[in-house]
Amino acid sequence: MLGLVGALSLTAAATAQEYTASEKAHEIAQKNLIIDTHIDVPYRLNKAWEDVTRATANGDFDYPRAKQGGLNVPFMSIYIPAQLEQTPGASYQLAHQLIDSMEAIAWRAPDKFAMAYSVDQVMQQQERGVISIALGMENGSPIEGDLKNLHEFYNRGIRYITLAHSQSNHISDSSYDIRRQWNGLSPFGKELVKEMNNVGVMVDISHVSDEAFWQAVELSKTPVIASHSSLRAYTPGFERNMSDEMIKGLAKNGGVIMINFGSSFVTQQANRYGDIVRKQIAAINEQYGEGSEEAEKRIAEVRAKNPFPFATLEEVLDHIDHVKNLVGIDFIGIGSDYDGVGDSLPVGLKDVSTYPNLVQGLLDRGYSEEEIEKILYKNFVRVWREVETYAANH
Repeated sequence: MLGLVGALSLTAAATAQEYTASEKAHEIAQKNLIIDTHIDVPYRLNKAWEDVTRATANGDFDYPRAKQGGLNVPFMSIYIPAQLEQTPGASYQLAHQLIDSMEAIAWRAPDKFAMAYSVDQVMQQQERGVISIALGMENGSPIEGDLKNLHEFYNRGIRYITLAHSQSNHISDSSYDIRRQWNGLSPFGKELVKEMNNVGVMVDISHVSDEAFWQAVELSKTPVIASHSSLRAYTPGFERNMSDEMIKGLAKNGGVIMINFGSSFVTQQANRYGDIVRKQIAAINEQYGEGSEEAEKRIAEVRAKNPFPFATLEEVLDHIDHVKNLVGIDFIGIGSDYDGVGDSLPVGLKDVSTYPNLVQGLLDRGYSEEEIEKILYKNFVRVWREVETYAANH
């Protein structure tokens, strides 16, 4: 959940471009598992409830579109805003409420959804034709410095934890936060990583600082994941994405980078758009007075002249190509950030119905079916099973 792009209320139309997936691409999407490790439905519904068991007017996810796209396993993000850590108990409370909301969906529509707590359950539920709702916690602040809470959230279904979010917390420094109070992981954060291994919760290094990433990789006895990150090679200076050295370190650890679709993660132009437009708007407000008729008129002109530079499917594929060329096919997955990046999704990948377009793009670039299957689910399943196995033996 980036929040920054969404806050700009971007509505500019992308360049008209149609993507059509072949029958083969649709067949691959439908017959295989598709695991997407980051979809922000829980917080979306917390802000504005809709019945996602049916078609919805808003958002990037609902049942009909998920079925159309072949999505079997959305990892629903239990997203906790960073500022809640300032209020004791607030993060913990919201996390439980968001988990409740996902259980309610599975309970209300058992013919469509079921909660998923293990790889085996996912496989069984695929056979039954229902969508598995898996859970990842975005921001470890609900742990509140107590390992008992880790066990409690595991028992409620949390299968990965993103150690921090947009601000440094009691576990880790954040890539977005210039305060590096821990120089990586806190003493408790280091303890938490080890206990996550023992319990069977995947360590997610999206959002954390580079120092925290390297420490987590060194400490973890199981592969770590980047649940929704893309590549710094295409967005220089954007620490939230991963450098080539980090991707090599992740691969050496056996982990997987789940590629984020948000345009600001994919291209430099989109990444810088928010800063540029915000500066122009700030200058207008300073000159003409915030809220004045003249200021509003000029701000509207700025937005009209500077439509948001949406990324494209091809540019998302460039990220996948780059990882494959750098470390091989075995370390790539999908972490779209649907419902988490506002109106900033690439042309061709606008919602959960569009995974066949991604498959078609991979076919067009010469990827084999076996390689595509690894990206869609096999690489992540390998990590999830390793984490399950380690926990079972400790």
